Amino acid sequence: MIEKGYKYAKELYQNIGIDIDAALEALSQIKISMHCWQGDDVQGFENIGALSGGIAATGNYPGKANNIDELMEDIDKAFSLIPGKHKINLHAMYAVTDGEKVERNKLEPKHFMKWVEFAKKRGLGLDFNPTLFSHPMAADGLTLSHPDNKIRNYWVEHCKATRKIAEYMGKELNQPCLHNIWIPDGYKDIPADRWSPRQRLKDSLDEIFSEPMDKRYVIDAVESKVFGIGVESYTVGSHEFYMNYAAKNNILCLLDNGHYHPTEKVSDKIPSMLLFADQLALHVTRPVRWDSDHVVTFNEEIVEIAKEIVRCNAIDRVLIGLDFFDASINRVAAWVIGMRNMQKALLFALLMPHEQLAKMQKDGNFTDVLALNEELKMYPFGAVWDYFCNQNGVPVREKWLDDVKIYEKNVLSKRG
Repeated sequence: MIEKGYKYAKELYQNIGIDIDAALEALSQIKISMHCWQGDDVQGFENIGALSGGIAATGNYPGKANNIDELMEDIDKAFSLIPGKHKINLHAMYAVTDGEKVERNKLEPKHFMKWVEFAKKRGLGLDFNPTLFSHPMAADGLTLSHPDNKIRNYWVEHCKATRKIAEYMGKELNQPCLHNIWIPDGYKDIPADRWSPRQRLKDSLDEIFSEPMDKRYVIDAVESKVFGIGVESYTVGSHEFYMNYAAKNNILCLLDNGHYHPTEKVSDKIPSMLLFADQLALHVTRPVRWDSDHVVTFNEEIVEIAKEIVRCNAIDRVLIGLDFFDASINRVAAWVIGMRNMQKALLFALLMPHEQLAKMQKDGNFTDVLALNEELKMYPFGAVWDYFCNQNGVPVREKWLDDVKIYEKNVLSKRG
């Protein structure tokens, strides 16, 4: 049935000039960075305190990972149901310290050796983020922009330490590790001084990036946000701040499609950014009215994001990671749904006749553009996806959910 569907799809797509085999080969080379924090509701295992920084994971579905070993076990299960080889996106609060209390500004590569070994054995890559939230030194909502030098320097030291850890990960796994800085800094009400916090943030970043790293192994990025809980009126690290800082300092600007006004579309920003930057980083999520980080679905904006990556010939220039956390459903299923949907969106984009559509637009044939775009939605894209899953040895269509339910019964339900 799968082979039959694939043959039928191949004939139809050939009629509009699409080589399905080439599309599948391109898809197989795309590594998506799966965020570890979906597995434990962004808690980490430092046992420091409650989640903070304007972040909220809602729900209490049973089976949450309670330690590093359980988290790794869940990641293994998720990747067994996702086609291809990908990356794991880690936060610093997932250090393996064997019960020893280690301050975040004192973290070293040795605290992530277990993660490197885990990735190496499975042929995976790693990305890395400093954790500037859920910590006593971030209790008042300011970190790298804090007016207190002691607090600000603590977080500068933390980011310096995590860059070294990222370089270590890249060297060990022989592939670049994306090191991404996001901070929760801002104010609930309209600030009297917008300049000074951003000046302090700029000075902090200058200090963090003052030590050169081997760009073969670590890629630096900064991530903006429009607002958060408790910082509704002003965020220090705005899009304009980071876009300019990244351009001036030759680092990456990371776009999270939940970190903008609901009427803004990251898909529209991608080609503009790529005109002026060699690379671009993405965190793909699903905002519902605000940065609510719902599980990524196969929706219009995700497809448009994928289209722009493909249209801009930027598959090797855009670093794709996911970022959501839903504690109301099975956490392993959430990973699988999100990862497979991002891959589906990329496949859909790879199966489009972009040159033909672009020519129609250039010639002013807007009726043809609209008509063809709508007809493409009914092409047998699903049959190609089924074939891709089958070729990669993962369950086809919803059959993966049976595996998750068995795992829930045998593993997740037994956790405290």
